[in-house]
Amino acid sequence: MEAIIKWFRVRYRSIVNSIAFLPAIIASLFLVLSWLMIAFDFSNAGKNIKSQLHWLSLKDATTARSIISSIVAGIISLTVFSFSMVMIVLNQAASQMSNRILDKLIGNRSQQWLLGFYIGTIVYALFLLSAIRDIDSGIYVPALSTYLLITLTIIDIFLFIYFLHYITTSVKYETIIGRIFKQTKESLEKSCNQKKFIPREPTTEQGVRITAKTSGIFQGFQQEKLLKLCEEENLLISFIYAEGTFILNGSPFAVVLHAKNISTETGDKIAFLTYIEDSEKIESNFYYGFRQLKEVAVKALSPGINDPGTAILSLHALADLLAFRSCNYPESGIGDSKDRVRILVNEKSFDQLFVEYFLPIWDYGRNDRSIRQEVRLILVQLRMQTKNQLVSNLLQEVEALESDAITLKRDY
Repeated sequence: MEAIIKWFRVRYRSIVNSIAFLPAIIASLFLVLSWLMIAFDFSNAGKNIKSQLHWLSLKDATTARSIISSIVAGIISLTVFSFSMVMIVLNQAASQMSNRILDKLIGNRSQQWLLGFYIGTIVYALFLLSAIRDIDSGIYVPALSTYLLITLTIIDIFLFIYFLHYITTSVKYETIIGRIFKQTKESLEKSCNQKKFIPREPTTEQGVRITAKTSGIFQGFQQEKLLKLCEEENLLISFIYAEGTFILNGSPFAVVLHAKNISTETGDKIAFLTYIEDSEKIESNFYYGFRQLKEVAVKALSPGINDPGTAILSLHALADLLAFRSCNYPESGIGDSKDRVRILVNEKSFDQLFVEYFLPIWDYGRNDRSIRQEVRLILVQLRMQTKNQLVSNLLQEVEALESDAITLKRDY
């Protein structure tokens, strides 16, 4: 049963984050709207409105069909063009920056609402077209519904103009990097809420190892339910790896400390309450945001792209995040309702973040003068805030290269 619930949870998250989810919901609402409008059109209230407002009457079925058919053809063209622009933007972002940022563009709700409105208008028009019939008692023409369709078409035209503006601004590198930075900063603030560093307790004690049931990326755990389980079973669980770590099927990912054995059911519950999935999300794993910014900068500095400006934008975002992390710390132990530590988590230190996400950019861009100057300015400010030895060592290396470059220029 628990496996089924977990399967449904993963599938639900995949469907909700899909680019087609919101447009499908909106199209369904437009289908309901068309049915309600046609029913209202031929109700007594609708007939009274059309009899009092003669300009709303539409008695020619051929004219109604022509209007609806033209609208359907036009909106389909707008939809195809809009989807084509989205695909071009996605392809450009993947080739110029990183394919891991595509979820930022695919999951954007604004464009999903817009595309959903287009598709909904088409669904509304097609259903309305099927409602126009010639019967013995006369022509069955839903005039009110047709005029509403015309109004929706006018709205679609203005939405298309907005879409052109939106798609040209959303593809800008500073917009994409800014969106990644914002999500990462929010996740970082949620996780690193301690102003004082509390060292993690050593976990060299023997215990029962909990192994992964499937291969995937460690994405955290259900905190409330796992705390409740630990309190009921009197357990102390220590997670071996930090979030974002790939774990092989059958490999241990956690240890139940001070325990010689636990029941199979308890071990399965711990594994079930732990997220080991195929994909990553910044909301639950801020390391993923760090990695995306690093990848964007490294790819921008590659010979094929050669875009130091984009790399500098990523450096700015990374520096801001590192500066925040240097003064704020994650919880090393999570306690239950009685403030007794039940879960020990493994978080990366500032040094690990600096080595893993900042140094690769320096390795790729050390020969670029603009990158050297920007890195030096960033490191000077980071050293003032962190007093970190790694930052100081890299700053000395950067200044030495800058000095050699100035000497070489003078000799030349």
